[in-house]
Amino acid sequence: MSNADRHRLIVQAVRESGSATVLELAELTGASEMTIRRDLDALAAQGVLERVRGGARALLLRGEEPPFALRAHEATDAKRRIAAEVSSLIGDGETVLLDSGTTCLEVARLLRGRPVTVMPLSLQAIHVLSDSPSPTMLMVPGGRPRAAEGALTGPLTLASLSALRFDTAVVGCCGLSAAEGLTAYDLDDAAVKKASIASTRRIIAAADGSKLGHTAYAYVGPSTLLHTLVTDTTAPVDEVAALEGAGTIVKTA
Repeated sequence: MSNADRHRLIVQAVRESGSATVLELAELTGASEMTIRRDLDALAAQGVLERVRGGARALLLRGEEPPFALRAHEATDAKRRIAAEVSSLIGDGETVLLDSGTTCLEVARLLRGRPVTVMPLSLQAIHVLSDSPSPTMLMVPGGRPRAAEGALTGPLTLASLSALRFDTAVVGCCGLSAAEGLTAYDLDDAAVKKASIASTRRIIAAADGSKLGHTAYAYVGPSTLLHTLVTDTTAPVDEVAALEGAGTIVKTA
């Protein structure tokens, strides 16, 4: 197989699945793992894909959001550690606004059964909390769920947020940097995040390291809006330092 044919096969595999390991691509192409690593480095330099530890993932445009089903299987251990740290920051008796997204869904699982009042902004988290044993109190907002995502958006969601005030909002991040601030893939989602921030006393961002230093399509606000960021050990050191320098408390799970 020529280099060009191998590169086309690699790019196709990564785009179709969203990500692929060096071992998977070596088995697919019949090339050595060392050759695959060189191929991935070359393709990443061309901006065709994004190089990650152990393989590569599709390089999405700023306006493109990875499918929920794909994100649910990415960095699961890190997301669970982040969720545990976020849960530890929430005290009994608090009113909590819980954003949509896979990391916030892990937070919902940990809040189930605790003496808190929670309003989730996704159908998945509502389902997790719907049969919570006492003393958890579930508040369900209005809104229209985004297809395949389950995230609630639209005027009814915004009206629900404007009518209430929360102690803490746990916000998911599509992109976060000290320079570009907090961003989302979708304008409707960005509007919900803005309304969440306006309705809450304390903002905790929950984001694995892959979100830091990246910018998505829709602007939400400056990083200085965040009281605390909970991330994992893959977070870029320079970005963490910049966020801390701007006043955000960063906790690494």
